[in-house]
Amino acid sequence: MGFDKKWAIRFLDDFADRVIENKQLLSDLDQAIGDGDHGVNMARGLTELKKVLAEKEPATLADVFKTTAMTLLSKVGGASGPLYGSAFLGMSKAVNADTLSPDTLPDVFEAGLNGIENRGKSHAGEKTMIDVWEPVINAMRQNEFTSDAIEAALQKTKDMKATKGRASYLGERSIGHLDPGAYSSALLFQALLKAEGE
Repeated sequence: MGFDKKWAIRFLDDFADRVIENKQLLSDLDQAIGDGDHGVNMARGLTELKKVLAEKEPATLADVFKTTAMTLLSKVGGASGPLYGSAFLGMSKAVNADTLSPDTLPDVFEAGLNGIENRGKSHAGEKTMIDVWEPVINAMRQNEFTSDAIEAALQKTKDMKATKGRASYLGERSIGHLDPGAYSSALLFQALLKAEGE
């Protein structure tokens, strides 16, 4: 089964709905260890994305991801805009066909992960969205991409000490809190999982 641009739009639409629905929760998580605006910022950008995708459907699958990147970069404030923007930009460059196969899907997300790492100058273990992206992409490669795998990756961020971003100022006090970027990334992968099964 192939993943084409219609699939990508469905997946991103669902991701947007999940973030909008969890806007308050994401901001509450961010209130504990960050600026407190992750939910509001992400919901703003993704509300705009839904509008953009509905008004003018991008021509190709790569364009869907590129449009997503540009919309999030321009509409989401804080660190999340550049990080998610870099992810989708990396993904758009990794798409070289109008349809992705289940085998190439992890490669495209891997390119997104590289975009996040380069932009954020960080890696796994620093209590960021990377701590969801990396293990989930590995799970995809091993055909173990499940809701449980996503949830397990997210829950692991709770016991991590933040060493990157605003949360790092809290040091030890950041332990015991879920990372908001990891949470929104978990919503992204849950939406992807659902779209894969449709």
